[in-house]
Amino acid sequence: MTVVTAGATATGTGPDRRAIRTGVRTLRTAGVYALSVLAGIGIWQLLAMKYGPSLVASPHETLSAARELASDGTLTNSIIASSRRILIGWGLGVAVGVPVGLLVGQIKVVRQLLDPYIEFFRFIPPIAFVTLAVVWLGIGESSKVVLIFYTAVFIVTLNTSAGVMAVNESKLRAAASLGASRRQILVGIVLPSTVPHIVTGARLAMGNSFLTIVSAEIVAAQVGLGSLIWTSRNYGRIDWVFVGIITLGILGFVFDRVLRIVASRVLRRYGVKL
Repeated sequence: MTVVTAGATATGTGPDRRAIRTGVRTLRTAGVYALSVLAGIGIWQLLAMKYGPSLVASPHETLSAARELASDGTLTNSIIASSRRILIGWGLGVAVGVPVGLLVGQIKVVRQLLDPYIEFFRFIPPIAFVTLAVVWLGIGESSKVVLIFYTAVFIVTLNTSAGVMAVNESKLRAAASLGASRRQILVGIVLPSTVPHIVTGARLAMGNSFLTIVSAEIVAAQVGLGSLIWTSRNYGRIDWVFVGIITLGILGFVFDRVLRIVASRVLRRYGVKL
């Protein structure tokens, strides 16, 4: 009776100890993040003190400017406008880039037909097409969305096709020898093996979408974080510029973190660990 009780007690403490260790690691990580952020703010404050508000807005001045812009809805409207354009353009880029990448990686003829265009256009930065996008599509939402789509689609296509071509050839031959059709091989072997590459491509495309949105909104937008930064420059409001830049960084961090969490939970069985 004593042995059973001791065994039960020992077994019962196992999960508790793991939970404690997990909690300690979480607190330690949070502490490191907090120290890193505080150190960054401290360096920022020192730079502001050295160069003055005309060149570097201090953390306090930036926070005050953020409150000022938030009070009249300017900051909120800019965040919503930029977020909407990024998500639509990025989502379309992923939706088109994944199937195209699968075809390019799986079918040699498709790869030979599309490879020259992919290799040509992916080296032309989206900012080079800003003027044409405005002339062809106007200053509305379409021009910004198309530029972000252009940014995302090639990154997703290349990462997806690389994932397809990295699939172990022995798996494909084994499935074919067992009578699997091309569609069954694609759905059952190629696509699951390519999912981590697709997620990586989607994350890279998201980051590049933030680079594109600023240039697109500077040229052809009345509302948006890029437009806010450019307008602030014209008025000589360095503190507003800092608000726009920091908001872009925070927004990108949040978008990427949400994408990582969702991908890790939904696609864990495909080997996605972020």
